[in-house]
Amino acid sequence: MKEYCFGIDVGGTTIKCGLFDVKGTILDKWEIPTRTENNGSYILPDVADTIADKIREKDLDRDEIAGVGIGIPGPVNDEGEVPAAVNLHWGYVHVVAQMERLTGLHVKAGNDANVAALGEMWKGGGAGYHNVVLITLGTGVGGGVIHNEHIITGSHGAGGEIGHIHVTDSVDADCNCGNRGCLEQVASATGITYLANRRLAKDAAPSVLRDQEVSAKSVFDAVKANDPVAMEVAEEFGKYLGTALACVAGVTDPEIFVIGGGVSKAGPVLLDYVQKYYKQYAFLPCKETLFALAELGNDAGIYGAAKLVL
Repeated sequence: MKEYCFGIDVGGTTIKCGLFDVKGTILDKWEIPTRTENNGSYILPDVADTIADKIREKDLDRDEIAGVGIGIPGPVNDEGEVPAAVNLHWGYVHVVAQMERLTGLHVKAGNDANVAALGEMWKGGGAGYHNVVLITLGTGVGGGVIHNEHIITGSHGAGGEIGHIHVTDSVDADCNCGNRGCLEQVASATGITYLANRRLAKDAAPSVLRDQEVSAKSVFDAVKANDPVAMEVAEEFGKYLGTALACVAGVTDPEIFVIGGGVSKAGPVLLDYVQKYYKQYAFLPCKETLFALAELGNDAGIYGAAKLVL
């Protein structure tokens, strides 16, 4: 009888770890540093060691452990192979094969954003739904698509890369992916800052944003104070993201969009700007798709990794 599983979320700085029961109750969570030196060769052994330590600490029977789910910041194919993960200094790594050898447990691996989407579907903002799209608005824009409770990985492990949908020809720099005009450049935290600075440079219209450091947070704080310039920036952001999600809906037709990441802390006002343009551009049967804010925060990855292996 399987009673437990581990959920692991590998980040560029820390590795988040969780011990769960099979119903999704988190029993313990902790972090270890991500050692990226020597081409990241220490990362998977460190994960295996911390799992072994926790098994000993909790006196767990290995026969009762369903396995280990692990989220990786890079594309992961259905076999658990990662062609590259630049933030980990990895080239090709067969994550599942290595982790099964190191732990002696069943292992499943997925892209971190996809895995987070699975977590939000299971125990977060998308709970109760089976077809969910998660959008994470942080330094970049991540995404994950869940169809009938399964991650859409795609043939190259790049399913759900919503942040790299082309949405504009108006930006004047390349995206980190090498293209130009990606959603990430105008809807992430850095993208909102870019839009705000561009708007402030356009003319001398008064705004509280001129008296402080411009950030996504300061923009939406100003929106809540009815600052006209900030509201213009939020409209532009909302149009880009709402239009992109209308395109996503035309392909995936989810029951609900869940928006997370640091920018989502702006709260419901952010959804108002996005839904306005989403409804304007979405295909008729998709216009009433629900929107919600993510609920699991930084724990979405470990929840999703646990669900992945279950």
